[in-house]
Amino acid sequence: MALQIAHNRDARGLQGVIFTRDDRAGEGKLSSRLGLVTEAIEAPEGMLSKGGKADYVIVDEAQFLEPDQNQLARIVDALGLDVFAFGITTDFRTKLFPGSQRLIELADRLEQLQVEALCWCGARATHNALTVGGEMVVEGAQVVVGDVNRPAEEIGYEVLCRRHHRRRMTSAAAHVGALSPDVLPVNHA
Repeated sequence: MALQIAHNRDARGLQGVIFTRDDRAGEGKLSSRLGLVTEAIEAPEGMLSKGGKADYVIVDEAQFLEPDQNQLARIVDALGLDVFAFGITTDFRTKLFPGSQRLIELADRLEQLQVEALCWCGARATHNALTVGGEMVVEGAQVVVGDVNRPAEEIGYEVLCRRHHRRRMTSAAAHVGALSPDVLPVNHA
């Protein structure tokens, strides 16, 4: 969604500044799970200290922002710019990220994206599970950079429904390879 907003506004001649933090594609990158990547400014602690003329601001991985940051609200109020902040609200322990909590407290508007993630069982996924070697981890540092597309023996994330998150049942633990054992017939005629 962040990449789409940037594309649409850029196509209308608007200039934007994109910030990110700890993106899976590496420092100074904003990436999507579909493989799209664009350049971004890696947001250091203290945040938005870089950038030039801008008509809008996009911040991805906003959950990693410092909780005492108020720069985004000041950009909206003092400069009249649109600010789009994207991120998740809770960590793999189901605890609010401090940065997300502060953004929720300051936001003019909150929107849950309509891209529906599904648990391995087919139910709506609402929780993030941190996995190491395919096993769910429920303790440790709040920020652990991983990815959903890594081999099971590495650090990764899997989205789960609340029921399976509470049971610590990942797809690997359930020995599930696909949502359905039945393959749809395809006629290549």
